[in-house]
Amino acid sequence: MEYWEEINKELTPWLDVELHKTVIDLFAGCGGLSLGFEANGFNTIGYEMDAYAAETYNRNLLGKCVHETLTVNCIYPPAEIVIGGPPCQPFSVGGKQLGLQDARDGFPIFLAAVKQLEPEVVLFENVRGMLYKNKWYLQEVIDALERFGYHVKYALLNAVDYKVPQNRERVIVLGAKKKIGLPKKADKRISAGQALGELALQHDASSKFLTASMDNYVAKYEKASKCVNPRDLHLHKPARTLTCRNLAGSTGDMHRIRLQDGRRKRLTVREAARLQSFPDWFEFAGTETQQFNQIGNAVAPYFAFHLAQQVKNYLLGNTENHSSLRDARQLNLFAHEAICHEKVGTYT
Repeated sequence: MEYWEEINKELTPWLDVELHKTVIDLFAGCGGLSLGFEANGFNTIGYEMDAYAAETYNRNLLGKCVHETLTVNCIYPPAEIVIGGPPCQPFSVGGKQLGLQDARDGFPIFLAAVKQLEPEVVLFENVRGMLYKNKWYLQEVIDALERFGYHVKYALLNAVDYKVPQNRERVIVLGAKKKIGLPKKADKRISAGQALGELALQHDASSKFLTASMDNYVAKYEKASKCVNPRDLHLHKPARTLTCRNLAGSTGDMHRIRLQDGRRKRLTVREAARLQSFPDWFEFAGTETQQFNQIGNAVAPYFAFHLAQQVKNYLLGNTENHSSLRDARQLNLFAHEAICHEKVGTYT
């Protein structure tokens, strides 16, 4: 089975009436995280402030996305699971560093929802920077979850280990009323070429190519950044991390494919979606730039599928299929080590 056939099948939303669990997805974006849960039979309700992202969610998922700007005072319907990707205010050394007291940040909203709903399971993802420059802030969030009575497991995971054809490291925090594990890595990795198939080298009148001046700019960019290997998409291995900037922006770091005739083709929305593990049937709303931004901001759905599968196993009492990464009490501050920790909370 080709990769795109696999994700088209595996990431089909369905409702498990026997499971009968509802997921609230905060800061849901276009629904990448919710899609992973719906593909495991969960009912989802999303909340998203971007109108086009909310429209994309509603076009493709069984659950509904509410177009709303969230606050700590929002009231939510009952749900057994709360998930999301809260925007984390970048804290500079010279900034106010108010942590959970900073109203510009998404985590107070996420924690307020958890406190209100008292779900069985909570899960959020964020960029790897939370483990380093802002590790103190991650600790604040974990401490709050512990005070709510959750056993917390957190780790730096790479979506490439969960059948996403892209190196994409994210901090995953998983909390539950009883001990819960992280998902095991998949048995294989997927290359960009396997994901794109014939799309990679196809082009037509609508295809966009780098101009001569853009090629010169890229050459200067790579020289200045001491880039050993060209930043072109290498089809024999997983892609670099997809971001809004390197998908939608005309930058030296943009994703592109070098064709056999030497021209460099910019990625299409569908190609970017494949590399982010979105099924081919998934349609994005908005302009091309808005669609690229939705893809770049999304949780990769196949990664989300494995996370949701772990949550479902926990709810069904199956605790065997989880990672055996070591436990620890303190944040691991070394950039190139695997990071996995567990903490146990009690109500206060």
